[in-house]
Amino acid sequence: TRCLSDWSSDVCSSDLINVQKVLWCCAELNLPFERIDAGMAFGVNNTPEYRKMNPNALVPVINDDGFILWESHAIVRYLARKHGHGGLSPFDPQGYADADRWMDWYATTIWPQLQPVFWNLIRIAPDKRNMPLVETSTKKVIDAMAIADAHLASHAYVTGEKFTIGDIPLGCALARWLNLPLERPSHPNVETYYRRLQTRPAYRQWVNILPLT
Repeated sequence: TRCLSDWSSDVCSSDLINVQKVLWCCAELNLPFERIDAGMAFGVNNTPEYRKMNPNALVPVINDDGFILWESHAIVRYLARKHGHGGLSPFDPQGYADADRWMDWYATTIWPQLQPVFWNLIRIAPDKRNMPLVETSTKKVIDAMAIADAHLASHAYVTGEKFTIGDIPLGCALARWLNLPLERPSHPNVETYYRRLQTRPAYRQWVNILPLT
């Protein structure tokens, strides 16, 4: 599998979160892959050749023996179903739907609010930050984390006792949320879950990279 990304192992930015999901998935599945840096300063994603693969000119994109796929969640689902069916990708329809639900919840509830907080506090100069947006978005992330906290009170991972694709987006978000320079209420079950993810070598290698930049 060839993974075209904008990844650099010494940075952890908002632009890279989708790449992190895929590389973390590959590492959990022990999949060999060739990484080609394509986005951001590399500029490959703006070439005509790249746009033939992904007309959105975004990363990541994979080329799996000629099968081209973009959108990070679609890539994670595909790789897990192909190489981790019954494990990372739950075998039974309800278990799979449960994991899928948490991936969508990240996309619709967590990241739209967390992204402006992360971007303003980490990537934007202090004098140009939109602090009213940070405050509003932070409150919404806190509310969402309360939902996750209640759920994780009785679950080791989002679908139960086993790590699945459902954990990958949320795990990437928590590496940012819990390390941002802001005051936040304690969500003890979320924090325990984060520490549990930190025991996974693939998570430490590809996602939990500090300091945030």
